[in-house]
Amino acid sequence: MKKKLMILLVALLLLVPVACKKADDKSTEAPTTDGATDTTESASGDEKLDFEGKTMNVVTTSDSYKELFDEFAKETNAKVEFLSMSSGEVISRIEAEGGKPMADLWFGGGIDAFMAAKDKGLLESYVPKAKDTVDERFRDPEGYWNSKGLTVVGFLVNEKALQEKGLEAPKTWDDLADPKYKGQVIMANPAISGTNYAAVKALLDTKGTEEGWDYLSKLNDNIEFYGKRGKDPEEKTVSGEFNIGIIPADKKSFDVAEENDLKVVYPEDGIPWVPEGVAIFKGGDGTEIAKAFIDFMLRPENQAKLAKLDGKDSSQMIVKDVEGFDLGLPEDKLMDIDISTFGSQREEILSKWEEMTKNK
Repeated sequence: MKKKLMILLVALLLLVPVACKKADDKSTEAPTTDGATDTTESASGDEKLDFEGKTMNVVTTSDSYKELFDEFAKETNAKVEFLSMSSGEVISRIEAEGGKPMADLWFGGGIDAFMAAKDKGLLESYVPKAKDTVDERFRDPEGYWNSKGLTVVGFLVNEKALQEKGLEAPKTWDDLADPKYKGQVIMANPAISGTNYAAVKALLDTKGTEEGWDYLSKLNDNIEFYGKRGKDPEEKTVSGEFNIGIIPADKKSFDVAEENDLKVVYPEDGIPWVPEGVAIFKGGDGTEIAKAFIDFMLRPENQAKLAKLDGKDSSQMIVKDVEGFDLGLPEDKLMDIDISTFGSQREEILSKWEEMTKNK
């Protein structure tokens, strides 16, 4: 009897570890999931998004960024489709369709339109992962818009033609208002040109309202004609109709200057600038893909690609220390502008501008 009890006890002791091991194996078994996951892990340990079978629709002012979007599509296994439309048309169409978004991502255009869209509740808030690397001047504090780059304002100057008139090329905004340049200057109507509206707004912010309007009145005395298209100042300076054009200063303008024996001047007393917006439309089907694109766009290597596609200086780009074209932009000369009122003051500024210029 004792022998049988001993054999039974040994058998029980041998079974206990096996039972415990099976219980442990069951508790650590990975749960099963239905369908494919949206993320995988790359060799570097970074999260890799997979949007297979999904499409992101983009409204943009130009298809010149296709290269960047193609790379994003390849990396995330998504499809990207484009719709070309001006910023003003975007808001009008959405409102006409009862707030229904026409796309998922809005890429490029005047920041005042993005601010208006935010105020109308047409945008989705998203704070990108790289927000701490982005200058706070170039993004909405609540995440409703980010920037893909900056437009800066300079002068396109025909030095030879000015010299023939006994004039030196202007170096500052104050120079530009000197009566000796009467009839030499052209700018586009700021109601049409976002670049020239940025210049007007920057001068008012920098000089103060009263002094700013006094300055703009003196500048107006030197301007006989305001361009009805944003390209007028460049084209009419190239053609010789005027000798000083107020323009967006980027690689295209430097190329035009070189080809036509002209010069691009950054005003020494301050350079106006304005962000170029990127935003997510509220209620779109591809919201998550649009969020992923903004994070993708702000990665340094992609900002470098965007700098080259845009033809902008590295200091014009949104993430610091990104290399682009070296156009000699002195970053410390960027004007101290209140971007928060860029949109809200637009109607008031343009109304007073129209009254002052008397439809030139």
